[in-house]
Amino acid sequence: MNKNTINYWLSEHPSVVGFQWSLTMWGSTWSFLITSIATYVLSSATLHLLLLLLVGRRPVPVGRLPTLHSLAMSLVSSAIFLGTLSSAAAEIRDTRWTWQRSGTTSPFEWLLCFPVGTRPSGRVFFWSYAFYLSRFLHVLRTYLVVLRRRRLSPFHLFNHSILICMSFLWLEFTQSFQVVAILAATLGFAAVNGCRFLRDVGVRRPEWFLTAANCHLVFLLSNTACHVGVLTLHLRKGGGCSGMGAWVFNSVLNSFVLFVFLRSHVRARVIRRKAAALASMDGYDELQRSKQQDSPH
Repeated sequence: MNKNTINYWLSEHPSVVGFQWSLTMWGSTWSFLITSIATYVLSSATLHLLLLLLVGRRPVPVGRLPTLHSLAMSLVSSAIFLGTLSSAAAEIRDTRWTWQRSGTTSPFEWLLCFPVGTRPSGRVFFWSYAFYLSRFLHVLRTYLVVLRRRRLSPFHLFNHSILICMSFLWLEFTQSFQVVAILAATLGFAAVNGCRFLRDVGVRRPEWFLTAANCHLVFLLSNTACHVGVLTLHLRKGGGCSGMGAWVFNSVLNSFVLFVFLRSHVRARVIRRKAAALASMDGYDELQRSKQQDSPH
């Protein structure tokens, strides 16, 4: 398969070029969004409580399902990343002659700030819809975590629910900045899930590998920086940017998630340092006792 063939399937296929977000599409209504998030939260909590009552804290065998899920998420995220990148390049090539009317001067500005009146149709929105659908594949990991590790974090539920909600809003309100967010998110998901798959099949994790927590932190910080860029462009350009109402909601949620994540991240680091300090003190005390026992009386 040559480069032209790959490019055709990623950004020139009629299904990609002719995509249009509408109420007839699966998952495109507000009722579906609310029902799906509520079902996800309630079913996860119910599964956790039932397992506590029936089997206690013992993990439930799930076989190779986590490995297969990691592989699927890595492949899907890689495809969406490549499709979004190829489609963004094609859209910039085909539409930049119209930018003068909206005051857009560079591809970077277009990536951060869609002109007001942009409709959710075409290449990049096809892959935005694919990213939205992939969130439902992603949340399956919650059930695997509950079964295998017997843990359910409220932040975990909140974070996954927010990702579903935000990806819906990107399409519903043609929100600016979504192309950059999708590229950053899918790149992180592809890397983390790919390394999880390699770990599960016995390949040693490389030294440069960033943990899921670190990738999440990098994603949230880059998101925050891009949000500042969107606001700057919106205030500077006369016509503003598309979907700013959804952007405000998105920014508030992103800030809250960043705050909670940083707090838990710092707390975890403090706990690990205290545990390491206690371990080193215990080792030192054991060494002193050993020396006293070996010394002649």
